[in-house]
Amino acid sequence: MILSVKRSNLSGALTFGVAVSALIITSCETTENRISKHPEIYQRLSANDQALVSRGQIRPGMSQNAVWLAWGSPERKITGNMRGHSTQTWIYINYETAPYPYGGAYGPWGWGYGFGPGVGFVRTLHHGRGFGFFGDPFYDPFYYAYIPPSIPVPYKIVTFENGRVVSFQYMERP
Repeated sequence: MILSVKRSNLSGALTFGVAVSALIITSCETTENRISKHPEIYQRLSANDQALVSRGQIRPGMSQNAVWLAWGSPERKITGNMRGHSTQTWIYINYETAPYPYGGAYGPWGWGYGFGPGVGFVRTLHHGRGFGFFGDPFYDPFYYAYIPPSIPVPYKIVTFENGRVVSFQYMERP
């Protein structure tokens, strides 16, 4: 009985894991996915632009549709003005993990700056009665279980004027 319950739980967990993994994998948008879902946009491009888009690259003068096929949807869009002409800038963001501050997750000495999980005793009179507790009054479990924040970093930027690329930048990985 116990063995069959464990197998049932394991089977259910395995099925759930496979379903979640399939959802994550299918939700990843790639250049090839965008081209296969919108072949009409791809076919309207010149042969040179088709080759660039297939490699995930763009060039000055390229249309917004071609950039969308190559790079996907931006996380931010900014409207502006450049030399008297209205522009639209697309910003693509990558989330990076912040480095540990002060040499590590628990500071330069390996333990937090508090007293640690030591033992303390405080006697306070409240309405004539004593009150005491054991433990560190400054212990903060969120400090000791440091989870580094994700920092948004723009890694691709493209600016359009009249629907055509006038400038672009991308951060190269070291």
